[in-house]
Amino acid sequence: MPILTSLNNRVATLTLNRPDKLNALSPDLLEQSIATLRGWIESPEVAVIVVTGAGRAFCAGGDIGNMAKANSEPPPLEAQVDRLRRAQEFSWLLYSCPKVTIASVNGFAMGAGLSICLACDLRISSDQAKFGTAYSKIAFGGDFGATWLLTRYAGAPKAKELLFLADTFDAAEAYRLGLLNRVVPHDSLAAETHALARRIADGPLVTFRYQKANVNMAVTADFRTMLDREAETHLRCGQTEDHKEGVAAFMEKRAPRFQGR
Repeated sequence: MPILTSLNNRVATLTLNRPDKLNALSPDLLEQSIATLRGWIESPEVAVIVVTGAGRAFCAGGDIGNMAKANSEPPPLEAQVDRLRRAQEFSWLLYSCPKVTIASVNGFAMGAGLSICLACDLRISSDQAKFGTAYSKIAFGGDFGATWLLTRYAGAPKAKELLFLADTFDAAEAYRLGLLNRVVPHDSLAAETHALARRIADGPLVTFRYQKANVNMAVTADFRTMLDREAETHLRCGQTEDHKEGVAAFMEKRAPRFQGR
């Protein structure tokens, strides 16, 4: 199976499962991952989505062996473009869906693997993980959102450097650049990811939905637009049962017990 899935206490985990290929992307892996994400987005049983990899890689990007075969008998260019657009839905769903997505980076995150990592809302990494764009090494431009995500998280000058030179960098440097939220000891990654996911899953999920959408919108919107948007979403959150519980817990000096509604 190119992917493994699990659901435990509203935390859904998608594990890329081609460890012998460093979880390089294949058509089956992408198709199944996208279908799985779409199902989880619609499911009321899922509060948080975690993406990770089996073995010593998160995702090494595209499968270069398959690229070599494709180059020998390439399909028409427009068919290739359409196929890549469909595949890139993986990044789009992680970035735009109304549920919090977490990348648990257990090892190499290269090329499209780095892009998929960056498409998640939160990124927690092993201190042994390695990162890189890799595209320039095989004369590719960048896909799965690489240029957009790197520009917004690291800034245009650094994004150009990372893309042009394609140097590999470690988790400490990724954290310094703002590409990661947390770096933890390798052996603690699973436990730390679980703790983070549980904290999100037990939180005010409607609030998180609007906070995620607003931050995504703020990347391209002006201040006045965001003020108008916040006037709506702030008060929508105020209509939830979780808001009422949060106020009651504050007044009673206790921890809130959110239900996600």
